[in-house]
Amino acid sequence: MVVHLTRENPAWGYRRVHGELIRLGYQAKRPYAGSFAAGGSARLRHAPTPRGGPSCGLRRTVCWPSTFFHVDTVSLKRLYVLFVMEVATRHVHILGVTAHPTGARTVQQARNLLMDLGDRVRSFRFLIRDRVAKFTGAFDADFAGAGVTVLKIRPRTPRANCYAERWVRTVRAECTDRMLIYGERHLHSVLGEYVDHYNRHRPHQSRVQRPPDHDEQTAVPLEDRIELRRVLGGLINEYHRAA
Repeated sequence: MVVHLTRENPAWGYRRVHGELIRLGYQAKRPYAGSFAAGGSARLRHAPTPRGGPSCGLRRTVCWPSTFFHVDTVSLKRLYVLFVMEVATRHVHILGVTAHPTGARTVQQARNLLMDLGDRVRSFRFLIRDRVAKFTGAFDADFAGAGVTVLKIRPRTPRANCYAERWVRTVRAECTDRMLIYGERHLHSVLGEYVDHYNRHRPHQSRVQRPPDHDEQTAVPLEDRIELRRVLGGLINEYHRAA
């Protein structure tokens, strides 16, 4: 099974393979580099882990890192994506895609998020953001009114917003850098499908190889056959036990 996953997904490192095995119900110990080699036929890479970032106390606190990242279309038009991540679960919310980000648009997207979350907003204490001018005083005030303290990182210190920056690296490597994007609607659709995969299926080391939306370790029957689901037209593979 390890060799099969490796050959079908050459971009996966050994930790990603390990996470997929856990999802399929196999009791696999945490691997080391090279431990998933079968007679030399499967060589798995180790993805480097980013260093630096918030203090341990802040990592244990329920908060949202937030920032923009950009994607260039085939017509060389630059689109900007606003997102937030729930640090405790790594759940990602895409707030908007636009070619012309403005302070007013950013405020409206923040209000949409607060309305969607409803009473669950009370469980969040902080929102970490960079110093982009699109984050206006009205943006901060909306979160402050919901009881969320806004923390601005220092200039030129992306490691202070390491959770958001790491997700940008992930979505680029697994999705947007491997596709031709034609416009806003196309990018919004692509990111919607990718984030659904990220939140429902993709394993995370910090969550004991569970995806963000999976709260309990459930027993997976090994006798059921394994089915393949292709995401984004085959760009990403998901493996499931047939119900």
